[in-house]
Amino acid sequence: MTMLWLIRHGETSWNAEGRVQGQTDVPLSEVGHAQARAVAALFAGRRIDALYSSDLQRVTQTAQPAAQALGLAIRVEPLLRERHYGMFETLTYAEVKVRHPEEYARFRAHDPEFDFRGGEGLRAFFERSVACLAGIATRHAGEDVLVFTHGGVLDMAYRHAKRLGFATKRDFEIPNAALNQIEIAGDDWRVLAWAECAHLETAIDDLPD
Repeated sequence: MTMLWLIRHGETSWNAEGRVQGQTDVPLSEVGHAQARAVAALFAGRRIDALYSSDLQRVTQTAQPAAQALGLAIRVEPLLRERHYGMFETLTYAEVKVRHPEEYARFRAHDPEFDFRGGEGLRAFFERSVACLAGIATRHAGEDVLVFTHGGVLDMAYRHAKRLGFATKRDFEIPNAALNQIEIAGDDWRVLAWAECAHLETAIDDLPD
């Protein structure tokens, strides 16, 4: 059994604007840096055996204070990246709806094969996300692991644990820098905590349903 403590990156200016980031490398805002420090304070003194992060800077910047507080090296894992949103990236969802109405409709319908014309399809993203987290759990059997990643990866992890299909509308929150906890034992994934924000002054969930 492995305990994964999963943290979405802190807030960026693009989160506040409702702009699609995907794999565009956007830094944390001042709010995001404050959230990163709050996460570090939450985990200071806890037993954590390893710490992983996506390679995008909004995530590594969120992970750095916790790594320092815990005395752990950051294990950078590109497979923890957000979904590649292709033609949607840099636009707000309002802009996407106007400029690319057909593609936006396929996205909102959770079409598993829609890949934003050169981005990443939902099914491929799901398989990547679940395989990456399962691999971390296997490498750290019996340990507690802190994983810093993106909202999309957390969405896929929750759906896998709860056996929710792609078409199921999201009714669970994924706020910036919130605490999420999943216990993994082989193929059995159990959500023990989700979207806990008591350590944060503010946290937004800007992701589409």
